[in-house]
Amino acid sequence: MKKVHADSDARLQKGWWLANKWLVLRRLSQLTILMLFWSGPLWGIWIAKGNFASSTLFDVIPLSDPFIQFQSWIAGHSLHEDALLGMAIIVLFYLIVGGRFFCSWVCPLNAVSDSAGWLRKRLHKYGLRSKWKPSRTTRYVVLAMALILALALGELVWERVNPVTIFQRGLIFGLQTAWMAALTLFLWELFVSPEGWCGRLCPHGAFYSLLNIKPLLRVNTVKRETCDDCMDCYLVCPEAQVIKPALKGVNGHGPTIDSANCTNCGRCIDICPKEIFTFGLSIKGNPPTK
Repeated sequence: MKKVHADSDARLQKGWWLANKWLVLRRLSQLTILMLFWSGPLWGIWIAKGNFASSTLFDVIPLSDPFIQFQSWIAGHSLHEDALLGMAIIVLFYLIVGGRFFCSWVCPLNAVSDSAGWLRKRLHKYGLRSKWKPSRTTRYVVLAMALILALALGELVWERVNPVTIFQRGLIFGLQTAWMAALTLFLWELFVSPEGWCGRLCPHGAFYSLLNIKPLLRVNTVKRETCDDCMDCYLVCPEAQVIKPALKGVNGHGPTIDSANCTNCGRCIDICPKEIFTFGLSIKGNPPTK
């Protein structure tokens, strides 16, 4: 009998909390980051001022999105010292935890995309089909186009239509554009292209994957020899293609998931009833015996 929910075995084996721990922590992370900006307007406690593109913590620590700042520099704008320092801080952070950590732990659109995926899987039995799946390399084409437009026109053209920018600025400043961006993305991923934005088109994620080469934090398949091929991890992973090389030892890979496109979301850790996956440092080992 086909399972209704991919996490049913994990919940039975480990309980609800351990089957959803990293998912819950990611939602708390995304909400906490937004609250850093909302605390000032709501309660007069100014922790973070600005937005995801450029901000300051406690009026002291500058933080700057490297993708947006890089576009600005290519467009011919000089970068202030604070912007350079803020960009360096962010780059260093993502070099440690993995560039695409941004996608699963920081970007507020992640929750929108996940919600569309959750509903799509439940409507599948009623005939809902969203089949358009552009190549995952398309995001790098969009990234190149964004940079070329900035260079050619001297403006951050992409940021005018970037759903990530529109959504996070709208959320922080209370603009209706946030909900328009969220609804557009939700309907897109529900009816047109499953994981089509975050996993296939978003240049923001593509840029951060370039910082995801050798981070200290990785997902390891420490008990991969116990895998029974239930496929639950593939069902929940937003970048399912990154699992097999480490899990099955393809071409000597593993036990660390070393793909630049792993988002370190931890969902595979949650979902696995055999507790094959775990966060840790990058390690090397022998191919699985199975």
